[in-house]
Amino acid sequence: MTSGSNPPRLRSARVGLFAVGITVGLMAEQVVLFAVPLLIYQDSRRVSLLGLAYALEWAPYLIAYPLGGILADRDGGPRLFRVANVGRALVLGSSVVLCLGEPGWTIPVLMVNGALLTTLVAPIHMAIEKVVPQLGQGEALARMQGMVQNMELLSLALGPGLAMVAVVLLGKVWLLGLAAGMFATAAACWLSLPRAAAAPTGGDARTALAELRLGWSLLFGNRPVVLLAAVNFTMNLALAVTMGANAAVVTGVFRQPQSAFAMLNVFAGVAGLLNLAVTPVLLKRFQPKVIGTVGFALACCSLLLLGLSHSYPVYAIGFVAVEVGVAYYNTFNRTQRVQVIPSEHLGKVMGPFFLINVLAFPIGGLLISTVGAWVGPQHLVAWLALLLAVVGAVLVPLTARSLQNSISGRGRTPAGTLAASEAKV
Repeated sequence: MTSGSNPPRLRSARVGLFAVGITVGLMAEQVVLFAVPLLIYQDSRRVSLLGLAYALEWAPYLIAYPLGGILADRDGGPRLFRVANVGRALVLGSSVVLCLGEPGWTIPVLMVNGALLTTLVAPIHMAIEKVVPQLGQGEALARMQGMVQNMELLSLALGPGLAMVAVVLLGKVWLLGLAAGMFATAAACWLSLPRAAAAPTGGDARTALAELRLGWSLLFGNRPVVLLAAVNFTMNLALAVTMGANAAVVTGVFRQPQSAFAMLNVFAGVAGLLNLAVTPVLLKRFQPKVIGTVGFALACCSLLLLGLSHSYPVYAIGFVAVEVGVAYYNTFNRTQRVQVIPSEHLGKVMGPFFLINVLAFPIGGLLISTVGAWVGPQHLVAWLALLLAVVGAVLVPLTARSLQNSISGRGRTPAGTLAASEAKV
């Protein structure tokens, strides 16, 4: 049964559990992102080691995302989300035992923990991408995508706020145990979501490789999606350096307490709460490309402010503004890309698409551990902000125009020939 045939009350309940599951899982991620960088940096006091840990944490994405897309197409989404979140809970539980049992192993354990967690994040993101169009069809799609984006920002307020309180009661290591319980709760929230639209495919390695090749060929044959991936990669590179070095900048450069590190994300999350009300209004008055362009420009200017700031209050304002800008850009990014990819191949294409996006994060970690350790992380952020502005000035207008042309063309294409024409673009 598809979501469109459910009674309205049942559908509303499922959408609510869908949102709660995403929010709780993202809050758990924020708890982990609060505890792990502080544990590593305060134990070593080395920016280079923090950058190396960030690079190792994100490296598994390069394999996990394409495979996650295939799994999402085969599974339909909900079960994959549940299994991956249970896996994250088990990983964190094991890390707590090892860190408490052998304190000297903390840094290597956390590095391995990060790699395993990010491997499991990939199928979770792909499962969400697969389920959103099932729950929000037609005009409701933009609202569903906006809701997912705002849940991410909402988690930035609730997650670090929870971590800031819990660290006083539990300590940083036991925060990982708290996050494990939250991942298990997120999995339970998706128990009632129907497993729909699973692709009937074989399960051998040859079939999986064929699907990977198909995903890459569909991606590179889709010009607007390639352009969007290039823009996203550049933005993610700047964000990767900003997020990866954030603990060192706040507690090291500005000599602020760890509560100030948490409050940055709390402030960004409060902005997310405002977006819950503002985004639907903006979508009624402006086209997604206008919102996306304004958000991109705001992100560029705010990243430059982060790189040039000499005080924590100015840095905090810039950090919040970056998150707001990225949120508005992603309203355009998410609502447009799903309209130019055939739904039956969405997971296969989004896997390689996300791989290109997240390739920026291990590269960003390596930049922190090398260039950032040499010139300072803030100077590195400023350089990348300028690079992002130059790339965006060229590619953002091209991308918006290409997406608009492709969406218009799909609207004029007969349904029976849509997938075939997509492969020839």
